[in-house]
Amino acid sequence: MLPVLHIGPLALPTTGLVLIIGLWLALSIPERQAAKRGLAPDQMYRLTFTGLLAGIVGARLLYVFRFPGVFLADPLAILSLNAGLLDVWGGVVAGGLAAGFYGWRKGLALWPTLDALTPPFAIVAVAIGVAHFTSGDAFGAPSSAPWAIELWGARRHPSQVYEIIAAGAILLAIWPWSKSKAMNMPGVSFLTFTALTAGARLFLETFRGDSVLLPMGLRSAQVTAWLVLGLSLWLLGKRAKEQVSK
Repeated sequence: MLPVLHIGPLALPTTGLVLIIGLWLALSIPERQAAKRGLAPDQMYRLTFTGLLAGIVGARLLYVFRFPGVFLADPLAILSLNAGLLDVWGGVVAGGLAAGFYGWRKGLALWPTLDALTPPFAIVAVAIGVAHFTSGDAFGAPSSAPWAIELWGARRHPSQVYEIIAAGAILLAIWPWSKSKAMNMPGVSFLTFTALTAGARLFLETFRGDSVLLPMGLRSAQVTAWLVLGLSLWLLGKRAKEQVSK
């Protein structure tokens, strides 16, 4: 793990730096994808920027709401680059709502817009995996495997490495230079990414040591992943039927 990167006299929080680089790369792509999807490049950039900004603010505000004591003791921590002080789901909801409202106001077509945003989503997924690796978050369950790593006082599965590999493979699978006609159908790229990501989460969650458990020992992330996977596959089938009927 590498929580701090030392460059000369500078001590940079590695996790925050990784996320910033990932977000910067994500912002640079939608404009290029917009023209291919029949969308206005400037509107796609604004939509992406709006969603990312709202997501970061929402993630921090929800974390403040959940753990006010942390910020009462140190009010300036609200401006910290520490990614550990962000509520991921709060960021996803806030960013999604803000981007959705912007797209609705501008009359952007739903499926082409989501397809154009799919590569940025995939890049951010890789960045999140790397951020987990540098911070030690999303750690693995205890393991005696030869490739287990020492973390938090035990030998554990390198679950962050698994996450990075899976996210990287998904990124390559949906990358826009694919010449598949099927991937160019509206909605297919986004739904394929969603289904692959949900499937990967189902598998990878079994190696996690920090899972939130529901009654009967069910892992909440896997239950959610099953629902997302089922919905994605159903929508993929529906989109395919719509294209055939045209």
